Parts: sequence; C-alpha cells; structure tokens
Amino acid sequence: MSHLITLLIFLAILGLIVLIHEFGHFITAKLNKVYVHEFSLGFGPKLFSFKRKNDETEYMIKALPLGGYVMLAGEEYEDEEDDKKKKKKDEKPKVKVPEDQKLYNKKFHQKFMIMVAGVFNNFILGLILLFIMGLVYGCDFSSNKLTHLSKDLPLYETGARNGDKLISINGHKVKNDDDIILWVAINGTEKPINVEIEKKDSKKIEKYKIKAKKLEDGNKYFGISVSTKEEKGFIPSVKYAFSKLVSIFKQLIIVIISLFTGKLGFNAVSGPVGIYSVVGMAKGSMLLLLYLTAYLSINVGFMNLLPFPAFDGGRAFLLIIEKITRKKVPLKVESIINGIGFILLMILMVVITIKDIINLF
Repeated sequence: MSHLITLLIFLAILGLIVLIHEFGHFITAKLNKVYVHEFSLGFGPKLFSFKRKNDETEYMIKALPLGGYVMLAGEEYEDEEDDKKKKKKDEKPKVKVPEDQKLYNKKFHQKFMIMVAGVFNNFILGLILLFIMGLVYGCDFSSNKLTHLSKDLPLYETGARNGDKLISINGHKVKNDDDIILWVAINGTEKPINVEIEKKDSKKIEKYKIKAKKLEDGNKYFGISVSTKEEKGFIPSVKYAFSKLVSIFKQLIIVIISLFTGKLGFNAVSGPVGIYSVVGMAKGSMLLLLYLTAYLSINVGFMNLLPFPAFDGGRAFLLIIEKITRKKVPLKVESIINGIGFILLMILMVVITIKDIINLF
C-alpha cells in the first residue's frame, strides 16, 4: 500500500508538471490561431481520447506517463510541402489545414512565444507553489551569520564562533543557507572545504580548512549552521517565492556547469526512478511535497530552456538563428536535428534510470 501511495503521488506530481507545461504550448498556439492536431499526456499506446465540439484537437492520455506533447500543424517536415509533392495515400494528412494556420507561416514572435510558453508555465507553477508554502507554513529567510555552532564539530573547533559570518566556501561567495548547501554538496564530505569567516568583533577575515567529522549516525558533518528569520503574510510570501525561484535557478546553472567541468559526477543526476525515491521520503509531509513539486517544475522549465535539440530551448535557438541570419532553417533539417536530439535524450534517460535502479539496492 505504501508503494502504491508513493506511485500515485509521483504520477500526480509528474502529471501536473507535464500538463502545465504542455498547456502553455497549447493555449499560446490556439491564441495565435495555429491548428493543433493533438494534445497528449504521456507517450506510447493510446489509453483514452476525446474531441470537443467545434474543436479540431484530439485530447488523449497515453500509456507511458513520462512526458507529453502538443502536435501542431506546420511543425513537422511533412506539412511544409504536402501541396507541392505527390504522396502516398496513407501519408496524406486526414485534415486539410489552411496555410495561415500552420506554425511555419507564423511571425517570429508568435513562433517564439509558442516555443517558450511551456517553460514560462513551469516557472509560474513553481512560483505559485512556493508562494503557497510561504503563506501556509511561513517563510524562512536565512543569512550567512553563524549560529548554534556545535562545539564538537569542525567549524567551531577551527575557531569560528556564533555571530561570525561565513563569507565563502572554496572561493565561492555565500549569502544564505541555499548557497551553503549547494557548495557543500558539490564539494562532498570526503574532501576538506576552505572557508572564509568574517569575525564578529574585529571584522577580520579568517581562512580555515575544515575536514568533515563522522558522527554516530554514520554521516559526516562540517558543523555549519546559520541563522534564519521566520516571517508570515502575503508580502513576505511573494518575496520568498521569487527569492527561492532565483536561488533554484542559480543552483541549476551551477550544477549544469559543474557536471560539464567534472566537479560533479554522473551520480548527481537523477531520472524518474530517483525522483520516485525522493517522493517516497517526502510523502509524509505536505510542505516537502509542495517544495519538491515546485523544484521539479522549475527544473523542467530550466532544462527545456537549454539550447539542446528536441528541447524547447533548442527550437527557440533555431528561430533566433533564422532571425539573425534571415535564412530559414528547412523543416526537414530541423526535424532531423530534433529527431537525433530526442534519440540521444532517450538513451541518456535509459542510462540514468538504470543507474537509479542500481542505487536502490
């Protein structure tokens, strides 16, 4: 029963994030009068579908709930020349779509908005959930001021005291708990960290090298603890939501850079199985589930912004190239690029999933 509840929560979170993302593409396409063939949640065999009266779009749910898509007229290569070349009968579109309703005939700003609308929706969902967290549970605003330092842990033992300020970790400036957690996670607890401390009384900057200490629970700690201030209300909740959005976005940028530079290993990347495990740990707390959903939504939006083929960012990047060079990228070439990108993405997902499954045992 416990695993079933975890699975249902996992599917609900994933479904909400995908629905919000794809709805962004869908509604923006509709507003710009682009013909929408399909709106699908999931991939693979179709489980359920329906069409509304006076609406060309087929809405469907498919068997593999690991994504979704919106199929637009004029998005694929076949749409570009369906009136110029002879085709086999089974290749002809079921519906004759007017040229002015095809994506490739829309203006640059219309196509660009349609491409990035899903990302925008993911960020909005993240903001709303973070705002709800702040409004219901209160907002914790942390600083880099040290407090409640344990005398038995390394940071205190090396000379830091309550009231001092933690300025940097391994040369990276830190302003709050989010920054600290990020740089400690990238460094790991197996290696020492170099910290800069501003002393409370003299304002003098002291440099320390700290090695994590293993405690009875089997985990290693550096002993860093900073002060937090709790606020409640509408305005603090708005401030909290935007500050967390910026913080998460910053973390994702640093993580991507760290993966490419080798500072973070492949084990730092998680797929659906890894996310499922996190949901299992968080399912007992609505606060954690809200934060996890917000984080994943912002994560999906951020990843889709990357200029990689098959991602929304890759498609938007090609549009920008067209605008700068004033030369249209042929839809056939774009389809091939996105197809290759999709295959590479699927291979990566399979490898990550296998890695996550191995880590479960």
